[in-house]
Amino acid sequence: MFSRLAAAVVPAFGRLTTSTDVTTLQAPAVLVANHTSPADPAIVLAALRSMDIEPVVLATAGLWRVPVLRYLLDRDGHVPVHRRTSRAADSLDAAAAALAAGRHVLIYGEGRLPRRTDAAEAAPEAFRSGPARLSLASGAPVVPIGQAGARRVASGSRAKHIAGVLTAPARRPRLHVHVGAPLQLPTGIEAANAVTHQAVVSVWRVAAGHLLEPAALTR
Repeated sequence: MFSRLAAAVVPAFGRLTTSTDVTTLQAPAVLVANHTSPADPAIVLAALRSMDIEPVVLATAGLWRVPVLRYLLDRDGHVPVHRRTSRAADSLDAAAAALAAGRHVLIYGEGRLPRRTDAAEAAPEAFRSGPARLSLASGAPVVPIGQAGARRVASGSRAKHIAGVLTAPARRPRLHVHVGAPLQLPTGIEAANAVTHQAVVSVWRVAAGHLLEPAALTR
């Protein structure tokens, strides 16, 4: 439902384009995207929906505090992430079960939003080990996903977030998502994490290049 909703709503807030290094994407796979804005999950889901992909999403557990939203998230099989708690590892177990059932799983490598207040693009920050551990434990390949432009919809302080969302339908900022080719990770968490991060940096550069972002072109 959320993939279909994102596909319907995102075009009203910006001009979304997509590109990919693959013609088809066989499930299951660990989809790893860069996280820059509260708006980017919807943008990535809308792009994946255009490829007939509706993944299970690992999302902050706070969303499950909203009663109706909690029911819908559970119905679609999405996974709450209880950050900085003893239950944090439970999300990877649930994600592994989704992969075993033949579904794609979307996870964000940074595990948090950047603290920057500007709307510019910047390379993905350091990754947590979750994506690498999930791929190695399940045997599912990693598919790197780079998105650019989400910070033009929402970024900065809460007031700027609200202002950005309210004005986006009039501004219609350009948004781009690039889906990379699946890759098998090397053994060892540290090496696997480094490969995953570099792969997402590479596809982010492609996405940002479509927006002609100087930061992406020069890093």
